[in-house]
Amino acid sequence: MNPQMNQPQAEDHGEALEVAAVGVETPRHVQIRMPTRHNTILQEIIARVNADEELYALWTAININAVDRLGMSDHGPVHVQIVANIALKLLRLLEGAGVIPSIARDHQLAQTDAEVVVVLAALLHDSGMSIHRIDHEAMSLFVARPIVLRLLDGLYPVGARTIILSEISHAIISHRSDGRPLTLEAGVVRVADALDMTEGRSRIPFEKGMINIHSLSAAAIEKVTIRPGEQKPIHIAVSMSNSAGIFQLDELLKEKLRGSGLEPYVEVEASITSESEKKLLQVFRL
Repeated sequence: MNPQMNQPQAEDHGEALEVAAVGVETPRHVQIRMPTRHNTILQEIIARVNADEELYALWTAININAVDRLGMSDHGPVHVQIVANIALKLLRLLEGAGVIPSIARDHQLAQTDAEVVVVLAALLHDSGMSIHRIDHEAMSLFVARPIVLRLLDGLYPVGARTIILSEISHAIISHRSDGRPLTLEAGVVRVADALDMTEGRSRIPFEKGMINIHSLSAAAIEKVTIRPGEQKPIHIAVSMSNSAGIFQLDELLKEKLRGSGLEPYVEVEASITSESEKKLLQVFRL
């Protein structure tokens, strides 16, 4: 099977982004694909990412620790591509609603630079798992730093590059469970990480081969759709095969949304699609 098939990519014309089940296989060299649109710097960065052998070796090391040694779900190139596309979709929905990214508000950089921040933070947020799961968010900071500098080389003057590196680092450290995002971009990455939750792709650790509440709940999530909302800029619709999926919403999505800074901009709808349990569930409130 082509390893790029069924990988969700952010849409470019305002369509909903659907995140469906893709499995946990880690292809040796997945091509990162993004709707870069008019962002020429992001286009160049993605080209550099796809040519970076060290980065792909790093993602391989991450998945050896995550999948093979710890029995967790995929944290490699498939996961980071999903998170990066979701993060870009969320950021563009917010920008379309007039919400100004922090890097533009605080540093007078462009909205296209905010896209660079969320994409690179998403692609590197789990890089510390190449060392260990414990404190991987903090370890990701020093693992990611030389990679970010290499990917940004020649694209920005020193001052702007330093700011962008700092904002990427903040977004990486803020995705941890007790993280406290101080920027819109960091909140976007935090929530995007939680939305890679379709069948078998839960961010909640579970024991390989064991049937428990984590694995049952993860398997219940069939599809996540992200589109413009009627009342808020972002509407997240979660389709589940049974009510076990509620655990994912409460323990993962709700936890990552709380304190992200995105609470005023997001509405969540959950529905059960199986014939025996088909119903619309009340949207949780933060």
